[in-house]
Amino acid sequence: MSRGLGWMAAGLALLGVLLGGVYVLSRPHQPGAIQASLSVSQVLGGDTTGFARALRPRVLSFPRDHGPHPEYRTEWWYYTGNVQTADGRHFGFQLTFFRSALAPQVAARESAWATAQVYMAHLALTDVETGRFYAFERFSRAALGLAGAQAQPFAVWVEDWSARAQTGLPVRLRAGQGEIGLELQLHSAKPVVLHGDRGLSQKGPEAGNASYYYSLTRMPTRGTLRIADETFEVSGTSWLDREWSTSVLGEEYRGWDWFGLQLSDGSELMFFRLRRVDGQPDGFSSGTLVRANGETRRLGQADVRIEVDAYWDSPRGGGRYPARWRFQIPTERIAFELWPHVADQELPLSIRYWEGAVAVRGQADGRPLHGHGYVELTGYAPSAQGVSRQARAQ
Repeated sequence: MSRGLGWMAAGLALLGVLLGGVYVLSRPHQPGAIQASLSVSQVLGGDTTGFARALRPRVLSFPRDHGPHPEYRTEWWYYTGNVQTADGRHFGFQLTFFRSALAPQVAARESAWATAQVYMAHLALTDVETGRFYAFERFSRAALGLAGAQAQPFAVWVEDWSARAQTGLPVRLRAGQGEIGLELQLHSAKPVVLHGDRGLSQKGPEAGNASYYYSLTRMPTRGTLRIADETFEVSGTSWLDREWSTSVLGEEYRGWDWFGLQLSDGSELMFFRLRRVDGQPDGFSSGTLVRANGETRRLGQADVRIEVDAYWDSPRGGGRYPARWRFQIPTERIAFELWPHVADQELPLSIRYWEGAVAVRGQADGRPLHGHGYVELTGYAPSAQGVSRQARAQ
């Protein structure tokens, strides 16, 4: 959740299996692709019997924990970043891999297609200069090498979309579809950041409604992006979020606002604000301030003030999203504004949500502050009463 769409991953992976194969969802719309929408209540459902739950802090070990945790129902590897060409043309990107277990283990079957694990991936690219935004989605089962994840050497993939590393770092991202593609190499300028209580990120009062959550918050990045017949050499900074869990959000929650920001003073800020059904922020909202030297400070709901100054209305059948914010962390003397590089960065995929590149401008301890980052907004688009889809096997 706090970053990675836990309930979405579980529900959408199940959708992929129900459709019986490997599918592609895309934007701009392609006739014949799957079109589906799910409500929060639909994807939050499911039996958790037999799955492990995030009940208490555990010792995280690397590279082991870069790999999969199949004993938990849901897991994600979330890469986002802001990159530029040498002459300053700005792009944002997202490449996300979700794993969902349909059962604690697969029953004994002779078929090579049999698996209890299903994967989904999202690929998105923001071209700030033209204001264009591209988003694609894939599903596949973890059988016959179609999709999967492993710790050593690290790899997670859905068909030919992948994140791979031979010895931990650098990680190489590769994905492409339609008009866009990316091949990027990510290093890390800081060690792993554990969120919450030593990596246990609680999302509500019920025991087990939590995830194990860590990040690499500043990853120097180089590589190429492709848009149509143009290829761009780019460099910049990326962010990795990693979470795994079995149950996260209770029925009292509508969605969340997640912020991951890389600032000019060398610090980073992650904060997720849980929203209750009545629209009010919840006390389990939480975050982490990562200082330039790598030291961290855990942040609670009372430490951060967020005000929305503007909204953007989706043209796709409703949905009103925050589109400009004012942030304050008074005890750190930090205050800034942030806004999207492009207003329309809504992903109209199986679950419609907004995720995009943002800019930051303000002050920290009386000195100018600027930066870039990513924001994720869920629960703002109207929920469907059911699932409608047009499917085409790829």
